[in-house]
Amino acid sequence: MRAVLSLGGSVLAPELDPERVARYADAIERLVGEGCELGVVVGGGGAARDYIAAARELDANEVQLDQLGIDVTRVNARLLITALGPAVDPSPAHDYDEAADAVRRGDVSVMGGVTPGQTTDAVAAALAEYVDADLLVYATGADGIYDADPDADDGAEQFAELTPQELVDVIVPMSRDAGASAPVDLLAAKLIQRAGMRTVVLDGHDPTAVEEAVLYGDHTGTDVVPTGGEEPSYWAR
Repeated sequence: MRAVLSLGGSVLAPELDPERVARYADAIERLVGEGCELGVVVGGGGAARDYIAAARELDANEVQLDQLGIDVTRVNARLLITALGPAVDPSPAHDYDEAADAVRRGDVSVMGGVTPGQTTDAVAAALAEYVDADLLVYATGADGIYDADPDADDGAEQFAELTPQELVDVIVPMSRDAGASAPVDLLAAKLIQRAGMRTVVLDGHDPTAVEEAVLYGDHTGTDVVPTGGEEPSYWAR
């Protein structure tokens, strides 16, 4: 089985906690031990936002701000690499070719951002399409996709399952609202739609929950299932 994991920076490193990073490294190593080929994309989280806010006050332009955010995602990626064993590519991949080469030779590839104007949500979806992944998993701060922002609307309801087209339809209005925080951004949703990619969006604070989602499809988040998709054979217990 080949999977791409998107680990939000606010999930992996909301603060510099070696124990949290080590737990994620342990989960990734267990997945490798079960025969999974993995690409991992790490976000910037609060640290990236802090640097971007400071640089904005120094009159940095938007490309400079994006590049600064990319740099932070790569530092987070390197932190995770430090916690992983010998089966990981020792440096963060800087592009899809580097990441794909590592995954195809059986190493875990860890990467951050790639280019200004593109979030790590989109990087994960593009990498999953590039390496023909069986599964894309977004480990976020939210427990799946909702019809409204659950932090702002007590009546928000979670979707247990969506098609890729329905995912796009849900994300589009969220992307237009100032301050809205969809757990997956619009470009990522469109890439998932284009690829017909089986995707899971879940709360990533517990690495074991991510492990269960990858190995067995067991989770409390949202499944994105291509039209006509059947239960994958790799989830057979």
